[in-house]
Amino acid sequence: MKYGCIDRLRIFDSLRTFGYRLFHCRVVAIDFYVFIMEVDLVHSWISKINSLLTAFSGDVVRYTSLCALITIQLVSLLMISGCISRPDWFVGTGGKYNEANLELIRGRSANLDKAIGSLHTVVQADPTYKDTLTLLGKAYYRKGRYSDAYSITQRALAVNKDDEIAWLVYGLAQLRVGENTKGLETVKGGLTLLGKAMRDQYRGYPAWDLRGTVRAALNRAVFQALKGLEERENLIQITEQVLTRVDEEEWFQRHDKVIDKATSNDD
Repeated sequence: MKYGCIDRLRIFDSLRTFGYRLFHCRVVAIDFYVFIMEVDLVHSWISKINSLLTAFSGDVVRYTSLCALITIQLVSLLMISGCISRPDWFVGTGGKYNEANLELIRGRSANLDKAIGSLHTVVQADPTYKDTLTLLGKAYYRKGRYSDAYSITQRALAVNKDDEIAWLVYGLAQLRVGENTKGLETVKGGLTLLGKAMRDQYRGYPAWDLRGTVRAALNRAVFQALKGLEERENLIQITEQVLTRVDEEEWFQRHDKVIDKATSNDD
């Protein structure tokens, strides 16, 4: 089907208006961004629609992309209005977990108190749910509650002894509370596990760390750890940077994931 210039403008105006209405829905109490997985995804959808409508060759509409994007927005609106039920990962234990996880990978803008509250709710319901204890330990550490991070990550490792992030947070907490020798060995072990885990689709992302920022931070931390405790503060800071780079990369991966899926059929 072909569209004239005026028709394309009308389509775009309608979709843009609809998209911004959805975007403003995120101010409601149910925290709209938890459902769509990213706070700014609607902006991304609008940008994608704009590019599709302005970059056509021969006025041919890519129905798959438009239908996928519009369907996602319609489902979002229906869930907000209560017309259809919300999935498990949106409410209850799953919803609180995703809410906290997304908050923590925001970096410095994260609301740590909100994340800790959500994770407490999950732990009370099911302390073995995914890596909830690890996330809680990481949140405590970032709040400067090192003793709490110490004890919680111990519990996390009792649930999953191969959790590389838990080992890193535990090692940092040990260094912070004065267990320097043990902390150094724990950090070394965590860095080794992270290096092994990143060899193949880390966290299910086939394109993980294409920019090499996580690997570069990991290599610096390994080099610093080999120096021992002579530069303890540097070891702490560089290992913290590894965790920060992991969060930044996961944010980057999750931010683009939904849009990439919506347009994958066009490639």
